[in-house]
Amino acid sequence: MTKAVHESDVLIVGGGLAGLPLALALAQGGLSVTAVDAQDPAKVTDAGFDGRVSAIAFASCRMFERIGVTKYLDGQMQPINDIIVSDGRVREGASPLFLHFDHTEIGDEPLGHLIENRHTRIALQKAVDAEPLVRLIAPNAVRHVEYGSARVTATLSDGSLVHAKLCFAADGRPSPTREAAGIRTIGWDYGQTGIVTTVEHELPHEGVAQEYFLPGGPFAILPMVGNRASLVWTEKNDMAKAILALGDKAFADEMRARFGDYLGQCRPVGPRWSYPLNLQLAREYVRPRLALVGDAAHGVHPIAGQGLNLGLRDVAAAAEVVVDAARLGLDIGALDVLERYQRWRRFDNTALSLMMDGLNRLFSNDIGPLRLARDLGLGLVNEIGPLRRLFMRHAGGVIGDLPRLLRGEAV
Repeated sequence: MTKAVHESDVLIVGGGLAGLPLALALAQGGLSVTAVDAQDPAKVTDAGFDGRVSAIAFASCRMFERIGVTKYLDGQMQPINDIIVSDGRVREGASPLFLHFDHTEIGDEPLGHLIENRHTRIALQKAVDAEPLVRLIAPNAVRHVEYGSARVTATLSDGSLVHAKLCFAADGRPSPTREAAGIRTIGWDYGQTGIVTTVEHELPHEGVAQEYFLPGGPFAILPMVGNRASLVWTEKNDMAKAILALGDKAFADEMRARFGDYLGQCRPVGPRWSYPLNLQLAREYVRPRLALVGDAAHGVHPIAGQGLNLGLRDVAAAAEVVVDAARLGLDIGALDVLERYQRWRRFDNTALSLMMDGLNRLFSNDIGPLRLARDLGLGLVNEIGPLRRLFMRHAGGVIGDLPRLLRGEAV
């Protein structure tokens, strides 16, 4: 049988939360895109595949609107109106010193939105289906990529070929594409596990997200649509393993010991998921005809909920660099073109990753002097309006050299 051959300007390996936004952004700039993903699209949108909820910062929401995703998320976006950061111990409650981010201090828009990952995937797939310049090939896997002087050739698991001028690796932290290209990573394991589950509660959450720092790690309560919240519950590995092994009643008791009663009666619903936590940073983001985006370039601690937003900033910057080069008639896969993207994103990603690493180390302990220092620090920042508002703008993703899509402009 003759092998199928697909011709595109760009090949994206990975059709997830970074790969599909990148495909849509590039298509908006007039480039044809083939995205290849090993997972079945029906499977990754199933409720049992991924229980996580992602905080989509204000600037990232602008991009979703521009690339045609938001219209498919009707009723699935929970505004983040306030964020409260506090320190404490299990069964002892929170410290009286805390940090409160109120969105009304910096404008009328919320700080961002919480969206279940599966609903984001559904919306992205619908947007891709409506975009004639994007072809999604899934389930299928890229077995090999050959990087030539003028194009890349990818061989898929079914024997078909994809020819393109440029390949983006958006295939997650393990990133076989990155590994096959010989790009090494640095990082370390935190010895922590993130437990994720959904909670139903009696009282309305009013769009308030809580980041409650406990000795074992942060305990985040993220508001969802309706009287529900997503828990991102971090514990040391051994403790997490024991908690995950508990029966439903004992698990609920442990959860309530941390959750408290500020939202009335609450109970966990649905399955529990767990994820090992580590830091991973690629030493390089680009090679000739290859660029890394999202988790393939950087995997960070979820302490500030910025992981996906960092990836979406990569997407916006990469799309702008490549589309601008194409409009100038340049070779979009040339190293000098791709190095502009690397310069734009690498420092920001590394700095924010290390900042989150430092916050986790500062707060995930029960050392007396450190507890006092961080409580005083939270209280001090809470009293300094300009500094508090600066942190809010950072959380909203509107600080720094923003690509056009993050400013709400067309690519």
